Amino acid sequence: MLADFYRTVTVVERDILPDGPATRRGVAQGGLPHLPAARGTQIMNELFPGFVDELVAGGARVWNDGDLSRFWVSFGGHRFLRSGTIPDPDSISGYYVSRPFIEWSLRRRVLAISNVEIVQGHDAVRLTAVPKRDRVTGVVVARRDSGAETSLAADLVVDATGRGSRAPAFLDDLGYPRPCEDQLTVHVSYAGLPIHIPPGMLREYLAFSGPEPSRPVCFAMFAGENDTYRLAVQTVAGQKPPADRIALLDCLADMAPEHLLDAARRAEPLADMAHYRFPSNRWRRYDKLARTPDGLIVVGDALCSFNPLYGQGMSVAAIEALILRDCLQQGDRDLPRRFFRTSAKEVRVAWQAAVGSDLTLPQIAGKRPLSIRMINAYLDRVLAAAETDPAVVQQFMRSMNLVDPPSRLLRPSTMLRVLKKSRKRRVAGEATIVAGTTAPDRTRQDGTIGGYRDA
Repeated sequence: MLADFYRTVTVVERDILPDGPATRRGVAQGGLPHLPAARGTQIMNELFPGFVDELVAGGARVWNDGDLSRFWVSFGGHRFLRSGTIPDPDSISGYYVSRPFIEWSLRRRVLAISNVEIVQGHDAVRLTAVPKRDRVTGVVVARRDSGAETSLAADLVVDATGRGSRAPAFLDDLGYPRPCEDQLTVHVSYAGLPIHIPPGMLREYLAFSGPEPSRPVCFAMFAGENDTYRLAVQTVAGQKPPADRIALLDCLADMAPEHLLDAARRAEPLADMAHYRFPSNRWRRYDKLARTPDGLIVVGDALCSFNPLYGQGMSVAAIEALILRDCLQQGDRDLPRRFFRTSAKEVRVAWQAAVGSDLTLPQIAGKRPLSIRMINAYLDRVLAAAETDPAVVQQFMRSMNLVDPPSRLLRPSTMLRVLKKSRKRRVAGEATIVAGTTAPDRTRQDGTIGGYRDA
């Protein structure tokens, strides 16, 4: 996007980039399950026309027929419908491919842009600015192998260095306040590996079981290119993840259905176990700063990083790229303020979804105001309706994939479906209670009393 507005674009990359789709140190979680949200993939395809076709040509699997049997999904203890199709299959598509393959494909397209250059093996160490320090004029970079420094002049510096961004310290050096931070500590840990599963063994492209209040552990197994899957277990609130493949499979046995567990056990490991830790959701509120220097933008995880469980990071970064494009189309006057305030509106939607979901777990410490409790109570009914209603599944998937805002789950038509399903479940429950309480008082040898197992 920047190449459309500037004579040259220089990308400063800390790693020496691989020639193909391989994990690398600068993306510590790259070997674990990743799935770009549908909106993120749409934006990638908009910026690089034909991008998704290249993914499919490279072996990615595509879900665009609405077939619900391609998923085994459980959220909050509610197992989604697995038969039939969603009402409007054209309303959402998914592309199943590994994170290294996505990066490699994007990198090839970027390198084909004539005015883009990648400087590899360098770190950004400080900003340069005009004497008044009200405008950034570039960045000083250092070679990772020798420490030798070079100054790169720029009309605009975009910090996309991720969660470890030093932009707050750079601002401090220039005499500006650091941004305040919104934060929710989750202490998430991942353990996983890529595996090869023979063709035809699994129908599912995605298998996922989210954490529950009684079990703050989850698993994911996502399809990738060329009969590969990424398998991982995630723990929450500081619990230790599995240390090796045997322990991972033992942990999986408590959550996964038998056919998925059997496929995972028979799969061929393609790499050693990878581990990744994520301490907290963190939003650096540059939008609340009274002043920032011109010529500096912060994007992606450097701006806001979410619990990876919800798959929002890559797509929110892509959304921010479009916001920056829209801001630049209006010129660069007051660019940082306009960008940060506009992006905050989009970030807030993803932030509230992630934090609200995390706070359903009692193991996560944090305030739970009435608004969050009410939303989570309604979402539990949405998830319950998704067990049997394909229209509710479709709307939930569109919201999770950032295609629609979560508020679309509150549309009257959706709420009516949710409440009808909730009423049917309640009536069915009452009927079962009546059947149990009106039966003669008796205790059976199987441990049930009046139709209920004695808990």
